[in-house]
Amino acid sequence: AFARRMEALGYDSLWASDHVVIPYTIESRYPYSDTGAFPLPPEANFLEPLTTLGLVAAVTERVKLGTTILVLPHRHPVLAAKMLATLDHLSDGRMILGAGVGWMREEIELLGGPFDTRGTWSDEAIRVMRECWSEGRTRYRGRFFSFDDVGAYPKPRRGHIPIWIGGHTPRALRRVAELGDGWHAAFPSVDALERGIAELRAECARRQRSFDELVITVRAGLAIRSAPVEGPRRPLQGSPEQIAGDLHRYQDLGVDTLLMEARYRDLDDTIAIFETFARDIRPRV
Repeated sequence: AFARRMEALGYDSLWASDHVVIPYTIESRYPYSDTGAFPLPPEANFLEPLTTLGLVAAVTERVKLGTTILVLPHRHPVLAAKMLATLDHLSDGRMILGAGVGWMREEIELLGGPFDTRGTWSDEAIRVMRECWSEGRTRYRGRFFSFDDVGAYPKPRRGHIPIWIGGHTPRALRRVAELGDGWHAAFPSVDALERGIAELRAECARRQRSFDELVITVRAGLAIRSAPVEGPRRPLQGSPEQIAGDLHRYQDLGVDTLLMEARYRDLDDTIAIFETFARDIRPRV
């Protein structure tokens, strides 16, 4: 019901996040909250994203389908490439891979991933996936993955699945410039986004890559209030007028795609806030 309603309201894409488990004790710092605490309880029904997007593909026709983000060390890249290419076929070429290295040591190590070297591991995993999606035989030689000729099919419907890389550190922005089709910025302030874009431009220049090749995407929490929020506030949290102003600032910075999330326990409430956005805010932009 949610996916069909969002498509009917004219939204461009639907996204699913990735956690396999949520430990009862988390010592890792969550990078997207002021306290460093992860906002969801261990009992949260966190659906596996690729499985979920298969169902969404079946009940929609137009919207793009993406991960925000797929934690690369959770899955072997050959298997991930297979699953993503399969979804791309089932959805007639609508998949986008939002990819990141992850932040939760407890979860990554439980699944056998190398937390301390997850950045280098993930760089290689992206290369392996692209190799799996290329035409002809697939082979790879690297530090973490090595295999001789195999047939990795199906290939993506249009020969390519866009990879929008998450993260906000200098290493993450270098990864975007070197390996990505876009930057997937999570919950940045407008000032932090502006700084990140400037750093990303510099990284592209160092690699003699055109910055304009990259898609800039922002993920933000949506909270619509009836009255303006006084004092400091996060983007997309405030009155319709304030949120419209945030959207204009994003446009001025060159943001191509905005991912909005609204964490409500009740599905009807979640649908209602996106209906309100479509009715009262989107026409202002």
